[in-house]
Amino acid sequence: MKYSKSTILILGTILYFSIFSCKKEKPKPSLTNIDLIRGELLLCGNGDFGEVNFSESCSYETRETFNLAISLLHSFEYIESEKAFVKVIDQDPECAMAYWGVAMSIYHGLWAPPEQSVLEKGTKLLAIAEKLPKSKKAEQYLEAIGAFYKDWETVDNQTRKEAYAQKMQEMYQKNEDDTEVAIFYALALRASAVPSDKTYSKQRAAGKILEGLFEKQPNHPGIAHYIIHSYDYPELAELGLSTARRYADIAPNSAHAQHMPSHIFTRLGLWNESISTNLNSAESAICYAESIAPGAHWDEEVHAMGYLIYAYLQTGNNKLAYEQYEYLKTFKEIFPPNFKIAYTAAAIPARLAVENKNWEEAANIEFPKDLEIDWDKFPWQASLLSFAKALGNIHINNLEIAQNELDLLRSFEQELITIEDAYKANQVTIQIKTIEAWIQLKKGNNNEAESLMTIAADMESKTSKHPVTPGEILPADELLADMLLALNKPQKALTTYEVNLDKRPNRFNGIYGAAIAAKQSGNMEKATLYFKSLLKQTENVASDRPEIKEAKEFLKKNII
Repeated sequence: MKYSKSTILILGTILYFSIFSCKKEKPKPSLTNIDLIRGELLLCGNGDFGEVNFSESCSYETRETFNLAISLLHSFEYIESEKAFVKVIDQDPECAMAYWGVAMSIYHGLWAPPEQSVLEKGTKLLAIAEKLPKSKKAEQYLEAIGAFYKDWETVDNQTRKEAYAQKMQEMYQKNEDDTEVAIFYALALRASAVPSDKTYSKQRAAGKILEGLFEKQPNHPGIAHYIIHSYDYPELAELGLSTARRYADIAPNSAHAQHMPSHIFTRLGLWNESISTNLNSAESAICYAESIAPGAHWDEEVHAMGYLIYAYLQTGNNKLAYEQYEYLKTFKEIFPPNFKIAYTAAAIPARLAVENKNWEEAANIEFPKDLEIDWDKFPWQASLLSFAKALGNIHINNLEIAQNELDLLRSFEQELITIEDAYKANQVTIQIKTIEAWIQLKKGNNNEAESLMTIAADMESKTSKHPVTPGEILPADELLADMLLALNKPQKALTTYEVNLDKRPNRFNGIYGAAIAAKQSGNMEKATLYFKSLLKQTENVASDRPEIKEAKEFLKKNII
């Protein structure tokens, strides 16, 4: 659906102030101590965010804006979605569904748990909507999201997400012919899945609903977007490939829609497609940032950069990967401050150093200085740097410094346990086991080292990666295989590298490691296969990676 110029006019800035006041002829609902985003919508391009026709919009005059708000919501363009819903409230203050829309725009089910201020805001919004006239279906929508905000002071985030999904299931069963109900139910179902469930039962169920809808509505942004999220796992990624290749075209003016296909491309090792779509995403994000806050950078640009650097590294393109990092260092302000920014700011320097096995660089990593990030709020993200520093110092024989970083990792783990973030605590535990393993290897305790590294790999195999990341800083399977090579167990290392490549296709270091393990095992056929694969993957890059030179020299001498 195309939107009128008046709806997508690019002017003004984001203004934060309470939008509700009283008119003499008709009192508006009051909202005490809540600020909502108000201002002109600031969208790049022609406002094409896909085709949506939401049946529960209110007055005819606001329908176009309401549908735009829903389209933006479906592509996680949360800031502009909220502003669009607020614009509806301005025009029709008794539109209960517009208050629902704002509550949905601040509920980010697939992201980090909302802060207290967001939960308070959502609760008060829904209290206003409850008093307004509404249809039966609107009541069901409000009751459903209300289950997430209800009792947030005493009930944990996961339980409330499951309560919301349950309410949406009940609504879906009563309204199976309503596309939007089905879409929001599928998203709620996917959001309620726990990372440790390797059956992916909820993800599969959500994907099945969405695939049926996609056949009938191939230009709907939410259907395409949530199919990708449902299948963003190594075992399921192939199911999402055709949709991933469609989504960016469905919503070409959404930076997030341009980025999301790379989740599937990354899972399948399709690096050039990942690079292309993330370049488009970053360009769209830059356009948006320039219109909303000249000189600043939007978090969607930073998020795209994280995936872009990961893909560059897998093609051996250090030059472009490091150029992105140097570009990040020029950033002074990124909005809005959140976990995505902290993750990427830590992951990029850590990944660049350890993927290249530049242990001196890894040992001396520092927190990005110019980005105003309160690292105390992000222990998991901060742990990525300590993990890289520990690995770096182990490899250059600074075991005392490595031990200090290990102690820091343990403090991050404890902090995450204290705040009951079990998933991230488990991620740090895997890092701890890994560092303990490599310290023991350096000390000559080979059996203990292999045992600890095996535990870390097993732990990682039982949980899923966080959606914010394209992959672990270094996969535990890959590190276990590296250790097995160091222990002169090449056949066992080869098997482990192949397990790693099955989960993470076309990883540069995984392919190279498998080639070396095969070579040392005397399996020249497999060594040739993997070295050829490495050269094929990097053939369009003028790379200085020594592994590529080694592959070429091997193949000159060992053509089978």
